[in-house]
Amino acid sequence: MHPIRKKRLTIVLFLLAGLAIAVGLTTYALRQNINLFYDPSEIADGKAPVDVRIRAGGMVEEGSVVRDPESLKVEFRVTDYSASVAMEYVGILPDLFAEGQGVVAMGRINADGRFVADQVLAKHDETYMPPEVAEALERASKGRHQAADVEKAAESTAY
Repeated sequence: MHPIRKKRLTIVLFLLAGLAIAVGLTTYALRQNINLFYDPSEIADGKAPVDVRIRAGGMVEEGSVVRDPESLKVEFRVTDYSASVAMEYVGILPDLFAEGQGVVAMGRINADGRFVADQVLAKHDETYMPPEVAEALERASKGRHQAADVEKAAESTAY
């Protein structure tokens, strides 16, 4: 092999190896920052990973917010109207956090199946709802409507 070709081949191989290392390190770093969204139905069904940082969202159930008088710990339930998940958060909640309002929480599901949030986000006006929450609520309502249609069909064939 000609010495110039050998030198060019060596340079190209080093560049490709460096590029492969850079892509590998970037992929590894980004993999740790991905937060997948799960709705309460998926969490209740056990589809969400345990002890992995995820996002969960839905509507705060009426009458479910319990504040610890000794600390900043708050326990509440989030629902998509077909299932609900118990959540706990230690910290100051957003001003717009309230029962019956949409929230998205970031955190982990512990071994007990409870979602431990390290950040809670509340909707910012009367009309906005996070797209993931809106999708989850829509899927849950479609499931309820389909179940009602099946019940109606069963009742009509029973007579």
